[in-house]
Amino acid sequence: MHYIEGNVHYLNLRPAPMKDAIHVCALSAVDALIDAHRPSHLVTLINWETMIETPPQIAPQNHLKLGMNDIAEPREGLVLAGNEQVESLLDFINGWDAARAAPLLIHCWAGVSRSTAAAYVAVCALNPDIGEDELARRLRAASPTATPNRRIIALADEALDRRGRMVAAIDGIGRGAMAFEGKPFTLPARFAAARSNR
Repeated sequence: MHYIEGNVHYLNLRPAPMKDAIHVCALSAVDALIDAHRPSHLVTLINWETMIETPPQIAPQNHLKLGMNDIAEPREGLVLAGNEQVESLLDFINGWDAARAAPLLIHCWAGVSRSTAAAYVAVCALNPDIGEDELARRLRAASPTATPNRRIIALADEALDRRGRMVAAIDGIGRGAMAFEGKPFTLPARFAAARSNR
C-alpha cells in the first residue's frame, strides 16, 4: 500500500502474521490487533449483554462467542463459566491449531482475567509435554497484569486431566498487578521443551 506525505512516497509493508501466535487483549484493542496481526480465529469471552458482532475480517465460523461473567463462584443474576463452554474453547483451539493459517486472537472486557485464562488453557492444551508451572511463568512474563479466571482454569484442568496442576500453577504466580485494563500481549502456541513439573 502506498501513501504520500508531502512529496515523499512511502511503501507500507506490514510483516506477515506469525501463524503460531496467540494474541490477548481487552475489548478496546480488538480492532487494532486485528488490523496489526490479521488473525484467522477470534475468541470472545464476555457477558452476553456486551457481546460483539463478528468483525468483517473474521469468518463467522472462526469466531467463538462465550457468554459469561468474570466470576469464579455462582452469583445470582450472573453467568458462571461452564463445562460446555470450556469444551467448546478446547475444540476451537484444536481446530485453529490444525489449520494454523494465521494467528489466534483472544479477548475479554479488560484483557486481565477471562482472556488470560483462555490463553493459558490454550498453551496447556497445545503443549502437553511442558509443565503447567513453566507455562504459568511464561504467562506471567508476558503479562504482569494477568489474573486468570480460576473457574475457567479449574474446568480446563479437569477436561485436560491435569489433576489440579493447572490450578496450582496459576495460584503459584499469584494475582497480577492491579490495572483497569491489561496491555495486549502475545504467547507462542508452541514452546520448546522445558522443565516439566509432572
